[in-house]
Amino acid sequence: MDAREKALERARGDMVLLLEARYRIRDQRILDAMEKIPRHLFIPETFRSFADPYGDHPCPIGYNQTISQPYIVAYMTTTLNPQAGEKVLEIGTGSGYQAAVIAELGVEVYTIEIIPGLAEHAQTVLKEQGYTNVHVRCGDGYKGWPEHAPFDVIIGTCAPDEVPPVLVEQLAEGGRMMLPVGEWSQRLVILRKRGGTVVQEDDLPVRFVPMVRE
Repeated sequence: MDAREKALERARGDMVLLLEARYRIRDQRILDAMEKIPRHLFIPETFRSFADPYGDHPCPIGYNQTISQPYIVAYMTTTLNPQAGEKVLEIGTGSGYQAAVIAELGVEVYTIEIIPGLAEHAQTVLKEQGYTNVHVRCGDGYKGWPEHAPFDVIIGTCAPDEVPPVLVEQLAEGGRMMLPVGEWSQRLVILRKRGGTVVQEDDLPVRFVPMVRE
């Protein structure tokens, strides 16, 4: 391992320590996943030279999109609490990093990205990292992925103006969904389906890129 790789490994360890100490992330599965995954490789090469991939902030990945702040990745994953054997739908693949974190938990991930360049990048890096349990589609996330519905977990990493009804329909009984909602003033919204009824609650204020439609 050369000096740069050692520095990146230290930075990754420091990122995880910050998640534990400042943000009180306690799920060891998620901490282990984020310590293992080379986050810097999920940033397209064009942006790596000036990116701080393990800093406490988002990083640009092109097309006016970002790789989310590590805390937000950890928080959303912790809140949704995916369990081994479950099926997860992600709307907004972006860099592919969030999908990789979830995939480390032993689930099957179906992830949709509307921007072809990002979908291709994510598919390439996920394949290179050995994630055979992540399936990438280039398309409109508003439509979900009906061929593989219902999903135990749905996570959105881009913000629609309102919760897409199609995604609610594709949520399994007992399932949970989390996504940012709003145009200028956004909040994370958590939905849970129990007995055919969907219960919705507002969570953290956030700032995500908007969800783009075809």
